[in-house]
Amino acid sequence: MKQKVQEALDLVRPALQADGGDVELVDVTDDGIVSVRLTGACGSCPMSTMTLKMGIEKTLMAKIPEVKEVVQV
Repeated sequence: MKQKVQEALDLVRPALQADGGDVELVDVTDDGIVSVRLTGACGSCPMSTMTLKMGIEKTLMAKIPEVKEVVQV
């Protein structure tokens, strides 16, 4: 599943990079919890929670039904 998550993250990465940020995959648990780290401008942006939930989490859950939640570490 980790490879599928990485491929899905590659779909959202260009939008993050356009704003000076990026996303790094930290871990994927057996129960569908994906841990990511927002870097660059995204790491300190006040909208990072919305980016995480409405952008990254929504995309991952649509592409990979096994994903239950995306958390920032």
